[in-house]
Amino acid sequence: MALVLAVCFFGFFFGYPVITLVIRGLRSIADDRPSQVLFGSAFLRIAWFSLWQAVVSTVATLIVGLPAAFALARFDFAGRALFRAALVVPFVLPTVVVAGAFESVFTRFGLDSGAIVLKDTVWAVLLAHVFFNYAVVVRVVGTYWESVDRRPAQAARVLGASARTAFVRITLPQLRPALVSAAAIVFLFSFTSFGVILLLGGPGMATIETEIWRYAVNRIEFDVAAAVALLQLLAVAALITLTSYAESKRERARRTGTQAKTRLTAPRGRQWLIIFGAVGSATALCGIPIFTLIERSLLTGSGYGFANYEALGTQVSLLPTSAAAALTNSVSYALMAAAIALVVGGCAAWAASQGSAGARLVDVGLTLPLGTSAVTLGLGVLIAFDRSPIDFRSAWWIVPVLHALIGIPFVLRGVLPTLRGISPRIREAAATLGADPRAIRREIDFPLATKALLVGAAFAFAVSLGEFGATSFVPRRPSTTTAPTAIFRLLGQPGDQLRGQAMALSVILMLVTAASALVIERFAGRDRASGGGFL
Repeated sequence: MALVLAVCFFGFFFGYPVITLVIRGLRSIADDRPSQVLFGSAFLRIAWFSLWQAVVSTVATLIVGLPAAFALARFDFAGRALFRAALVVPFVLPTVVVAGAFESVFTRFGLDSGAIVLKDTVWAVLLAHVFFNYAVVVRVVGTYWESVDRRPAQAARVLGASARTAFVRITLPQLRPALVSAAAIVFLFSFTSFGVILLLGGPGMATIETEIWRYAVNRIEFDVAAAVALLQLLAVAALITLTSYAESKRERARRTGTQAKTRLTAPRGRQWLIIFGAVGSATALCGIPIFTLIERSLLTGSGYGFANYEALGTQVSLLPTSAAAALTNSVSYALMAAAIALVVGGCAAWAASQGSAGARLVDVGLTLPLGTSAVTLGLGVLIAFDRSPIDFRSAWWIVPVLHALIGIPFVLRGVLPTLRGISPRIREAAATLGADPRAIRREIDFPLATKALLVGAAFAFAVSLGEFGATSFVPRRPSTTTAPTAIFRLLGQPGDQLRGQAMALSVILMLVTAASALVIERFAGRDRASGGGFL
C-alpha cells in the first residue's frame, strides 16, 4: 500500500508533467520557430554562458571552501560546533533572500555605481553561487577528510617531503572522491540556477534556465520553452549521472578504503592562522550579506526603525495581496508541503527499505526532482494540467504539491539509510514474540526513524519556503502569492519604500528558514548527510 501511494502521487504530479513536456519538446523541435531559437547564435551564447559560469562557480567554491573543510576535519577549537551549524544557513536560504542581501551589500558599499560595479554583473552571480554552495564543499569534503588516514602523509614528512608536497601528492589524491562529489553537486546547482541569475544578473544576462521562464511566462511561446526545457533535461540527466557516480564512489571509498576515524587535535602555533582564515573568510562571505540585509531592512528615511516591517501589512499595487499575507501563504504552504513530503517520502522510504526490485526503482525515481530544475517542473505542470478535468494550474493547492515534490527526495534520502541500518534480527525477534508487521513498524521502525523524519520534514519546509522557480509559473492570485514571489516583485521596482519592504520580508523569511536549518543540524547524523548526501 505504501509503495502504491508513493508511485501514484509521484507518477501523476511529476512523471506525467515531465513526460508531457518531453513529448511536446520533441514535437516542437521540428517546427521552424523552436529550431531557429535552439540553433541560433544567441541561444548558443546563452548555453555557453550557462556552462562556463557553472564551471567558474564550482572552481571558486572549491578554492574558498577547502580551508574551512580542513579546519573542521582536523582541529578542535572553541566555537567549532557553532561554526559547523551556521554553515547550513546559507545553503537553505531562499534565492530571493540572498538576492536581496547582495543588493543591500552593493548599495551599502557603493558597488552599484562608480569605479567598481558589481550589481547586474557576472561577479554578483559568482559571489552568490559561492555563498550558496560553500556549505556543500565544507561539509562533504570536511566530513570525508575526518576519516582520511594521516599516516601516509606523516611518513612522507618524516622522509623529508614538505607540507605542500605531502598535501599535493598524498592527501589530495585521498580526497579525490569527496572533491569530485562536491564539485558535481555544486556544478549541478550552479548550472540550474534560476533566481540568482534572474535577480542578480540583470536584464541582459540569461541562462538556459531563465530562457525557459522568459519564453513561457513573458513571451507565451510554450513550444519554444518546451524545446529549450528538453535540452535542459538532457544536460541535467548527464549531470545527475555524474553526481550519482561520484556519490557512490565516495561511499565505496569511505567503506572499503584504508580510512580510520582520527581524533581532532587542538590547533597550535601557525595552525591558528588556518582557523582564523577559515572562520574569517566564511564570516565575510556569508555574514556580511546577512547582517547588511538586516541593517538595510531597518533603514528608513529618517534613520533606523521598524517602519518597513510595519508596512508589510499594507497592500501595494504590485501585489494581489499584502506582503504579510504572502508570508502567511508561504508558511502555510511550507507546512502542507512538509506534511505531504513526510507521508509520501516516508512511505517510499519504507517500501524501498524492503529490498524488492520495484522498491529500488522507487528509490531512484523519487530522487529525480533533485536534478530536475524547478523551472522545468513548473513548465511541465503548466503544459500538462491545461484542460478539464485536470486543469489544476489555478488551484491554490498546486503550490504545496509542487513544493512537496521537491521536498520528497530529502525525506527519502534521510529516512532510507536509517531504515536500512536497522538490524533484521530486531524485527525477527519481535515477530518471534508475536508482533505483527504493523506493530513492528509502529514500535521499531518509526521510533528509530523519528530523527531522520524530522530532518527530512525540516528540509522540505525550508525548501518550500524559498521555492521560487516552479511557483513563478502559477497564476498570480492572492491565494497563490508567496513571500519569494512578493520579494521578487518588490525588488524589481524602484523606490526606497518598496525595497525596504522587500528587505524586511527577506529578513523574516531568513529567520524562519534559519530555524529550520537549526533543526536540521540538531537532528542530522554527523556522518550521514541530510538531503541525499549534500550536507
